[in-house]
Amino acid sequence: MTGPLAGFTIGVTAARRADEFIAMLERKGASVIHGPALRIVPLPDDAELHQATLGLVASPVDVVVATTAIGFRGWFEAAEGWGLASRLHRALSGAVVLPRGPKAKGAVRAAGLVEAWSPSSESNAELLQYLLRMGVSGKRVAIQLHGEPLPDFVNTLVAAGAEVVEIPVYRWMPPADPAPLARLVESVLAGQVDALTFTSAPAAVSVLRTPRYTELVEALRRNVLVVGVGAITAGPLVAAGIPVVQPARARIGSMVRELALELPARATRLRISSRDMEMRAQAVVIDGELRPVAPAPMAVLRTLVAARGRVVSRQDLLAALPSGGEEHAVETAIGRLRTALGSPQMVCTVVKRGYRLDMEPA
Repeated sequence: MTGPLAGFTIGVTAARRADEFIAMLERKGASVIHGPALRIVPLPDDAELHQATLGLVASPVDVVVATTAIGFRGWFEAAEGWGLASRLHRALSGAVVLPRGPKAKGAVRAAGLVEAWSPSSESNAELLQYLLRMGVSGKRVAIQLHGEPLPDFVNTLVAAGAEVVEIPVYRWMPPADPAPLARLVESVLAGQVDALTFTSAPAAVSVLRTPRYTELVEALRRNVLVVGVGAITAGPLVAAGIPVVQPARARIGSMVRELALELPARATRLRISSRDMEMRAQAVVIDGELRPVAPAPMAVLRTLVAARGRVVSRQDLLAALPSGGEEHAVETAIGRLRTALGSPQMVCTVVKRGYRLDMEPA
């Protein structure tokens, strides 16, 4: 075995910085299935962004909220292309600048601005409470959006008497090619994924829009470790009743460390034929040795493990096979499973009844 995630299969739904995230997981030994749940569409030529920027430089705001680093940087890059960067800088220099977190704070400083305050939780909720305590009645507040509208945030400020200027710097769109995401969802449903990761709330919403919603939610509730980079990302999943693990810091590096701790701790461990076995989605670890297992024999193994030493009939094992087939398909899968395990005696044949693992029944 190499790395704490060796043998584990992790689903990645991110689009932005996905290569970096995947490389970090693979360095820990994980296998990765990448299914981008969305794509980011930058708006340097977008008429709506251009018009909002012109309106802001013509009538400067009292407060500006920077929700994301990529969005704030993209705004200034677009303004540079329009010849408006210096005017935008002057317009924002006199405003109270409120970045949502450290990365947004870095983007604010890179633009030559100074933040007044930033929430330690990196949450919109804490930012909104600060604005309300500060008092926004009669003030003009610019909000740099992060890919989708923030109706609750905006409506609360408007109700408090603020004039809100929304700055739509980029938008989330469905992935250009939906096939990788569909394959990732199918892999989750087939039990071939140990953990599913999310780095944005829109990605979570996109995944939950699958036609197989009920099956997917059930799988994520019971069989898959779901990890979200932060509370905002976790929101749509939690609302669906899906438990979500969150790292201490909202960073992809922290997500990788969390996975490296959580997945091994949650692994199913069994003692079979005097050997120690740990289960993974597409592999097993026998006495510390990682042994990959193909989908059909792995489906059979999961059914035998669930029986905890009791006999499982050929008919039940046939029903567990991904592609079904005739009864001889079970015998083929059992043979391949014994080969993959490296110890044929771990799977016992019970004449005229079926198969069982060589362990004491639970």
